[in-house]
Amino acid sequence: MDLGLKGKSVLVTGGSKGIGLACAKAFAAEGCLLHLAARDKDRLAQASWRATARRWTSW
Repeated sequence: MDLGLKGKSVLVTGGSKGIGLACAKAFAAEGCLLHLAARDKDRLAQASWRATARRWTSW
């Protein structure tokens, strides 16, 4: 589905697991530049590492 979000920046809080990670993946599939934030640094690193081919940053 094309939502017209390609190239847009998206901030996803709770992006290391669950609904936040699922949303991040959906936005990535739309071609968004993702900025992920989460409390668990290690899980966030794993989530970011899984998507290195996509445009992600994480905090």
